[in-house]
Amino acid sequence: MKTDLLRKTGLALAAVSAAVLLGVSGSANAEKFTLRIGAGHPNGPAVYVADVANYFVPEAKKRVAAETEHELEFVEGYGGAIAGVAETLEAVQNGILDIGAYCMCFEPAKLFLHNFPYYAPFGPQDSVEQMAATRAVYDKVPWLTQVFEKEYKQKLLGLHGWDNYHLGTTDPWDTVADLKGVKVGGAGPNLPWLEYAGAVPVQSTLPDGYLSLQTGVYNGWLMFPSAYLGFKFYEPAPHYTQIGFGAMGVNALTMNMRKFGKLPEDVQKILLEVGMGYETQAGKSLNARQQSGLEGLEKVGAKLKVLPEEARAGWAASLAEFPAKQAAEADGRGMPGTEVMKAYLSAVDDSGYAWPHTYVID
Repeated sequence: MKTDLLRKTGLALAAVSAAVLLGVSGSANAEKFTLRIGAGHPNGPAVYVADVANYFVPEAKKRVAAETEHELEFVEGYGGAIAGVAETLEAVQNGILDIGAYCMCFEPAKLFLHNFPYYAPFGPQDSVEQMAATRAVYDKVPWLTQVFEKEYKQKLLGLHGWDNYHLGTTDPWDTVADLKGVKVGGAGPNLPWLEYAGAVPVQSTLPDGYLSLQTGVYNGWLMFPSAYLGFKFYEPAPHYTQIGFGAMGVNALTMNMRKFGKLPEDVQKILLEVGMGYETQAGKSLNARQQSGLEGLEKVGAKLKVLPEEARAGWAASLAEFPAKQAAEADGRGMPGTEVMKAYLSAVDDSGYAWPHTYVID
């Protein structure tokens, strides 16, 4: 009798302990889950972060509350509060963040091939079209998604990107030749775009841009108008030339696999669906920010101009070998580089977009 009582007491205590560890609130089946989510860029100027804060987080919370008996809360850390722009992939992998949003441009080795839109510049100017082309490649080449799980222990929830890239400078210029010797900052994968112009590429990040332009670390910046306006780069570099390097679907929203696996299936399902909603939202958000960014730059007195189409076509032609070169580089790293680049060029062609120069990969 005494043994039986001790056994029952032990089982009851174990159940209580388990409930405490799982964060149970309310009924025995209802649980409250808290997830740490963050990005290296701040909410506001960076559209992909704004969509995390304004769409993904509230939508996930709302749907979990409405469709399950559970509750979802987020601890949000943007602007590098938890992990910087080049640290987020690792922060998710190590569990410092449960969910992270980041530009794959800051992982030039680990995610070299995932930056494939950068390797075919002067592509779609419209972000909805570009994001659709990027998604088509991920669907056609499963390796792109699988590598997150196999190599970095995280699940891809959704893609995002940057709106159409242009060039801001501290000084005015009239022809592409005027850029020779000018130091220009960029994320990394886009710096080869500058070779034709003879500019000097400098790898940098958005948080460093303002001071670097102000102090002459570089005198130009490859940047889309949403961030050029949001980070006030127009103050040290007021000359903004619309070149149309293209929109780029190179941002990811990923979740730590171990944390994901601990969630109930109905919560997992919602996170995956909201992640795809985040991706669908991306193109529309980016297009809106492209337009408002250009309008905003004009209002604050930035000096805007458009690169003549002939000069743009010449610039694109100068990069004719770039996609094939990057595909071969990826192949050499054991990645399906040629397959991915061919799939991307084909997806863009299928969208009806007319390249200023037709890229060919044998």
